[in-house]
Amino acid sequence: MGHSLAMRTAAHSQEAGQAYVMNGGRPVEGRVTALGAKNLATKAMVGALLSEDPAILTNIPAIGDIAMTRRMFDSIGVVTDLQGDRLTFDPSQLSSAKIAIPDSRANRIPILLLGVLLHRLGEAHVPLVSGCNIGPRPLDFHLEAVRLFGASVETTDDGYSAYTSGKLTATHYELPYPSVGATETCLFLACLAEGTSVIRNVATEPEILALITMLNAMGAQIELDANRMLTIEGVDQLSGAHYAILGDRIEAASWACLAAATNGDITVAGIQPTSLVNFFGPFNAVGGGIEVLGESSVRFFRRKPLQRTMLETDVYPGFATDWQQPFGIMLTQADGTSVVHETVYERRFGYLDDLRRLGAKVQLEKKCLGSRPCRFFERGHAHSALITGPTRLVSDNLRLDVPDLRAGLAYVVAGALAEGRTILLNADLIERGYGNLPERVADLSLDLTEAT
Repeated sequence: MGHSLAMRTAAHSQEAGQAYVMNGGRPVEGRVTALGAKNLATKAMVGALLSEDPAILTNIPAIGDIAMTRRMFDSIGVVTDLQGDRLTFDPSQLSSAKIAIPDSRANRIPILLLGVLLHRLGEAHVPLVSGCNIGPRPLDFHLEAVRLFGASVETTDDGYSAYTSGKLTATHYELPYPSVGATETCLFLACLAEGTSVIRNVATEPEILALITMLNAMGAQIELDANRMLTIEGVDQLSGAHYAILGDRIEAASWACLAAATNGDITVAGIQPTSLVNFFGPFNAVGGGIEVLGESSVRFFRRKPLQRTMLETDVYPGFATDWQQPFGIMLTQADGTSVVHETVYERRFGYLDDLRRLGAKVQLEKKCLGSRPCRFFERGHAHSALITGPTRLVSDNLRLDVPDLRAGLAYVVAGALAEGRTILLNADLIERGYGNLPERVADLSLDLTEAT
């Protein structure tokens, strides 16, 4: 992916009103390459700032979130250089403790910079953060971790300020929930803290394991023990990060759902099959088919007529919540009524209203329609769904608002499945996570263009 594409994507992510036009109703076939994982790339950039040595990160995706993170780095004195998918920067240039980028609150990277800035400069000032509208994601776990490691934190009208009078000190902390972001914050705080930290109930997603691998390669002393426990011996300094970002498993699963939903055949390159191990089982159970073509390529297709299923999301190694939306759209083509129980975010079913407009038969329930313990039990959240199929989806120039980043490719699946013309509004949200999609899908029989 060339430098010009990265520049165009950075520009696209800042434009309001971007839209895609799709003509669907046909099987989608061909080949696509998954980008580097968004959920790792931006975090690896932050982790690299823990060292003062030059950093080299490869397989960096040309997406809006990378452009946004680069602007944050610029605001604190760290100039980055992106050539193709190779990102280089010198963390020793870090000179400011204040993130001063107005749009930085559109993702959750600023809160992860608290620990880095405290280690490097003794203070940190970051803006309020939001991210996608999929349910509250409070920052209490992050802020409590910062306090436990010995810093003071103040909440201001426009963000958070943290201070430390000396070196951060190790702590023991059990996360109330295995939050990915809070686990990352604890990793960044503990690596250079004085003493041995023990963090319990941590997230163990592949992107977390990859981040731990990168930090250990930089000289950190991190051990992942049984029962979601991290033991981290603080070190005095870390060497520079030289690391390749793994492929995006969330994106790969979306392409898989597109292939099976449309009765197509899609080969996804740039993805480690082992990162999809907990997707393959449910996908095969519904009727999808897979063929592992090598260490970084998987073919997806429909092996048999799609059948109903019972699906529950959960933290890793459970079924990823980010896979739920494209999977749910695929289930509109399955025979019978499928049940989907969302246990991670309480507002992950916003896309069902648009599916109804396309003709899908869906029903939301506030009950826990599943067997897993669920923190939304009897809290009034519509977090279970019934999806009945197979249903013919039709669009007559329907305009659909993409509600959040991860729903973006799910809406592409819906647009490809629906017979007729569909316009996807808020496509800049898709660009944030998936780059210049019209150019990237050139080798797929997917009729998707950018609206002019």
